[in-house]
Amino acid sequence: MVDHAGAARGPFTGGRDGFVRDWAAALGSDLPEVHGALAELTDRVLAAVVRDSPVRDVGRALVDHGFSSPSDLERTLAFVGERLPDAFGLPAKRTNRLMAVLGGIAAGFSEALRERALDQQEHNRSQVVRTIRDTEAALRASEAKFRAVFRTSAVGIAVTGLDSEVLDFNDALLALLDYRPDQLAGRDARDLMHPDDRDSVDEVAAVLASGARDHVRAEKRMVRADGEVIDVLIAVSLVRDDAGAPAYHVAMVENLDEVRALQSQLLRQSLNDVQTGLANRLQFLGWLEGAVGSKGPGTLALVVFDIDGFRVVNDAFGHDVGNRVLTVVAAHLREVFGGVGRLARIGPDEFGVLLDDPVDIPTVVTLAEEAVELLAEPVWVGDSGIGVTASVGIVVRAARGADAAELMRCADVTLRWAKDDGKAQWALYDKARDDRERRRLMLAASVSGGLEQGDFRVDYEPVRALADGSLLAVEARLGWDHPTEGYLDPASLASLSACTGMAARLGWWALEQACRHAGAWYRRFGSAAPVLTMDLTARQCQEPELVAEVLRLLRESGLPASGLRFELGEQLPALITGDQAEELAILAEHGVRFVLDQVGGGNIPVDRLRLVPLHGVKFQGSPVHGLAEGANRLDESAAVALLTWAGTLGIPLHAAGVRTEFEAERLRELGVTGAQGPLFGTALWSADEVAAVLGKS
Repeated sequence: MVDHAGAARGPFTGGRDGFVRDWAAALGSDLPEVHGALAELTDRVLAAVVRDSPVRDVGRALVDHGFSSPSDLERTLAFVGERLPDAFGLPAKRTNRLMAVLGGIAAGFSEALRERALDQQEHNRSQVVRTIRDTEAALRASEAKFRAVFRTSAVGIAVTGLDSEVLDFNDALLALLDYRPDQLAGRDARDLMHPDDRDSVDEVAAVLASGARDHVRAEKRMVRADGEVIDVLIAVSLVRDDAGAPAYHVAMVENLDEVRALQSQLLRQSLNDVQTGLANRLQFLGWLEGAVGSKGPGTLALVVFDIDGFRVVNDAFGHDVGNRVLTVVAAHLREVFGGVGRLARIGPDEFGVLLDDPVDIPTVVTLAEEAVELLAEPVWVGDSGIGVTASVGIVVRAARGADAAELMRCADVTLRWAKDDGKAQWALYDKARDDRERRRLMLAASVSGGLEQGDFRVDYEPVRALADGSLLAVEARLGWDHPTEGYLDPASLASLSACTGMAARLGWWALEQACRHAGAWYRRFGSAAPVLTMDLTARQCQEPELVAEVLRLLRESGLPASGLRFELGEQLPALITGDQAEELAILAEHGVRFVLDQVGGGNIPVDRLRLVPLHGVKFQGSPVHGLAEGANRLDESAAVALLTWAGTLGIPLHAAGVRTEFEAERLRELGVTGAQGPLFGTALWSADEVAAVLGKS
């Protein structure tokens, strides 16, 4: 007995861990935190049996730990009642106390469940109260918003019963019908309608009640308090109650006179330019569409004016002054064309004139010149007299059956011609010129596709030594084998690629191909392989990765840097920046050579020449042809002077476009070492042909 009691008063070891584990299994849990909680509860239960300590908190603890179902209590009571005595060796006289402990656990469990239920009920009740209050507050806010909209709306609103009695209305409806509130309240809505429209009120109500439509809009007539009849637009909706039964009607009433006035104003704004008061581009295109129809004039003249350099006015004086200038321009054009044509502002600084059946082309040209003269008159802003010029495109065509969009395109093209030819003048549409340019532009647009399809190729022009005729270098030439136009030479490609911004991409592609070819020649023929010469444009110099890209191509192709020579256009030293010049210097340090090309006697500042590393100068044009047999003495002396001066630079001199042996000999006497041109053959060589020539030598 004493031994059992002593064991009970100790830390309860022995079968405690197994008891806790089996209790957790009985409750269907093996979580570590559950084991810890049940270990604590085991100590409490054992203490209650041995020392008669309180045990209701054990039942509460079970609920707190989530074991709150009746089955949890049932399994706990059965387990503790059956296993506790054996697990801890309790004496028989404590068995009666065990029954009281189990009852205490059950009582505590029930109390905890009851309190939890009461707490949940209170929480739910509070939630319901809060929800009701929130709903009521939202309803009050919604009603306040509706009432504010109802009262302040500029559109007349009336609420009527199913019997057409006016139940409510806003101030806008009172103002529309000129009634006092006491005169309108309770009135039959039919009495407000024109006698001929009263029957339609019942028809509208019937349609809405049937559910066929949610609302009805119709133009009706109403009678004001003074008897005046007004046209109105009425939108009537049926409001139903919670059961879906019709409750009342809401009618919104607008004065059609005001609506039509607003529509007219919007139409005017959509078709007219606010700044100048002229028609806008949309209206002008409408005129043009009408003119080319079957009922239009026989011929038409389309004259488009573009203010030259208008951005200068805006940047110098601000947009307010620019707008004033536009207003003056519009006034001058009205003065010239107001009685003979239709005038519009068709762009930010463009104006268009449409003339039906003009007398002849000279008459149209005379009007355009008169307008240009007027536009040159200065517009005075303070002490500044601002003058503008205009470029003019003129298209005179047969009208019927023409295409309006095509006419505008022709006018835009002609206007561009006038600007390209020097601005401040007019140009007349020329179909042959347009066809040529369209063909050229279509070719330019298809450059990217040709490159993708592999239609481009790199050929080579030989550069010979004047001393012995040996092959010194080859100059890469990019060509295009067009599927329909045939071969397009480098000169044609240069202008085409400049139109679309493809020049840089084509240049890099050509450099990659040429380096690959030259690398193959070098691996096969060593030092006997010719130097690869290529143009380097100002656009390529702007590339941020110029040095890295060139060195990559040399590395991948196996071509030494000394085997690559870039030719720089005559104007390039004046176009590049100091940073770009440093990029060229870095390439020169790696061994790449640079030759100044196309020096035709132009004056290049020496300080600009010092920016770029130069390893040679190449001449063509007058410095070469001035040395021809029988050349003009003045041309000859200029060529001799230029070449003599170039010789003082101490760098190799080259010539291009050499035609005769006489020119070649004179060039050699003046220090030129390498030359190319018709004298050495006009045919370009393919990469394989270059290899074949090298193999024979």
